[in-house]
Amino acid sequence: MGKNYIALAIPLFFVGIGVEVLVARRRGVAVHRFADAVGDIGCGVVQQVVGLFWAAGLLAGYGWLYDHARVVTLWGGAGGVAVWAAAVVGVDFLYYWWHRLSHEVSFLWAAHVVHHQSEDYNLAVALRQAPLTNLTIWVFYAPLALVGVPAPVYATTAAFSTLYQFWIHTELVGRLGPLERVINTPSLHRVHHAINPRYLDKNYGATFMIWDRLFGTYAAEEEPCVYGTVKPLASFNPLWAQVAYLVELAKKSWATPRFADKVRVWWKSPAWHPPGVPGGAPPEVSRATFVKYDVPARRGVVAYVSVQFALIVAVTFAVLLYYRQLPLAWTAAAAVVVLLALGTCAALLEGRRWAVPAELARWALAAALAVTVLR
Repeated sequence: MGKNYIALAIPLFFVGIGVEVLVARRRGVAVHRFADAVGDIGCGVVQQVVGLFWAAGLLAGYGWLYDHARVVTLWGGAGGVAVWAAAVVGVDFLYYWWHRLSHEVSFLWAAHVVHHQSEDYNLAVALRQAPLTNLTIWVFYAPLALVGVPAPVYATTAAFSTLYQFWIHTELVGRLGPLERVINTPSLHRVHHAINPRYLDKNYGATFMIWDRLFGTYAAEEEPCVYGTVKPLASFNPLWAQVAYLVELAKKSWATPRFADKVRVWWKSPAWHPPGVPGGAPPEVSRATFVKYDVPARRGVVAYVSVQFALIVAVTFAVLLYYRQLPLAWTAAAAVVVLLALGTCAALLEGRRWAVPAELARWALAAALAVTVLR
């Protein structure tokens, strides 16, 4: 199994976020809110920690397809120009269609929506991801194995496609002129994250914008963007973020009178509302009138969560680097503690009644797990 480039880039992610905060302060603007950033990064932690338990299987499945089902062997082998060219173009093209369908098909949107839930737009939002997207995107990338792209080349290309998209999640970089005809930029990706009706379902590209221009989904940034989802999540909890839309779909399916529509709910567009279930067109929004979800937290709570969150990130980074050398029980115990800590930190920031008892229970469970796995 190759290097985990995403894990290795974690320190650089935080350096980038720090630089963004400093530049924003020098410009006299605020692009980060503490609780929202904790939720964003927490979602990334969930993706990486949960993904550990199926990442190897997905890559092994891709390798099996390459070894037993490929129909082409590209000239030059794994290090050849043809292989890398096919991987770069193929990953970008297939990403476009995965991304587009993840906005057009409800059960795919249930995974991808996590990335769009933040009502801010900054480099922390780039880390806001869902573990289920690892499963849904694999199906789209699998054909690369059939056309002769080896697993290490595919994995490396897909990782660097993801890494490229980190820098485009910022409001501090303006429009970049002719470059935007070719590559994805912060301006173009701001459009993609916006809930202004004119911007919905635009700019799906990863690195290149050729597919959006070719398939009619390209839009330039013209009016100020308002971020989030048409129906707000109204929570900073990264655990609830992962399942909220699945719960909404299940409720919509249950409330739908006709059986056929109960099934269609999962396959139709997120904008589709079956007969008998209320719905409507997305409302017009503007920065002047839009009110972001926010829950002011006491300084002591913010300080405590800051320390706990630093520990969460440190443990996650260590596990991602060394999980192959760790017993499975240790990895699983660390994952449980990290996930529970994310949930209780969010609850503390939001002032939930159950937050303090849950945090105490989390510490007790962490101690019990540590004693158990270290025996």
